Amino acid sequence: MEPDLEVVQIRRGESFKAWSHGYPFRTVRWHFHPEYELHQVVATSGRYFVGDFIGEFEPGNLVLTGPNLPHNWVSDLPPGSTIPLRGRILQFSEEFIGDLTKVMPELSGLAALLEFSRRGALFTRSTSDKIAPLMEEIASANGVRRIELFLMILGTLSRARSARPLSSPNYLPDPSGYMSAGMNKALAFIRQNLTQPFGEAELAAIAGQSQSAFSRSFRRHTGMSLVQYVKRLRINLACQILMS
Repeated sequence: MEPDLEVVQIRRGESFKAWSHGYPFRTVRWHFHPEYELHQVVATSGRYFVGDFIGEFEPGNLVLTGPNLPHNWVSDLPPGSTIPLRGRILQFSEEFIGDLTKVMPELSGLAALLEFSRRGALFTRSTSDKIAPLMEEIASANGVRRIELFLMILGTLSRARSARPLSSPNYLPDPSGYMSAGMNKALAFIRQNLTQPFGEAELAAIAGQSQSAFSRSFRRHTGMSLVQYVKRLRINLACQILMS
């Protein structure tokens, strides 16, 4: 089964995304994205999948996944159950962390951690306990404090001992192959044709779905309607052009 592409929307004026979610939730599925992700389980237990790894999780489970590494956490709950807060998430791009290390040479020590995360890095409960209050605070932090917390989190992870890799050394993510899936092809078409006119019917045909099914699926993937998504991308593109 090919993983779905999760579209990670980092808001203008922010360098990374820090958020939380309950269960069930639209991103709880076999998926991938180009960003690094730190995932901490707050509640429930169940099975989790990272690359070709399958394991059991419980509260305190803390994993850093590298770019395009497929992953999913599936809670073991009775049908119809809902959990208001299951996990806390921190997502940041390769470009952002790369630029940061260029202007701050002291961060070059993060390279080993980030490389390790490409297989998925599972941290100990002791490390998770240190990270927990930082993950809770960063979701609502602003300004300089937000950056302080981000660096504190990465610093704690880089000093952690006994972290273990999850997926096998021979497992290689294949984002170009994943993008052949219907919805992923439609998302790629949007990015490649952002300055051109196109409609939902055209995208539905690319995805191999009816227009109504595509509309529902698109909202599940992105958390917003097609119109909202395209508008946001075009505004971001216009801002980039103005700043260049």
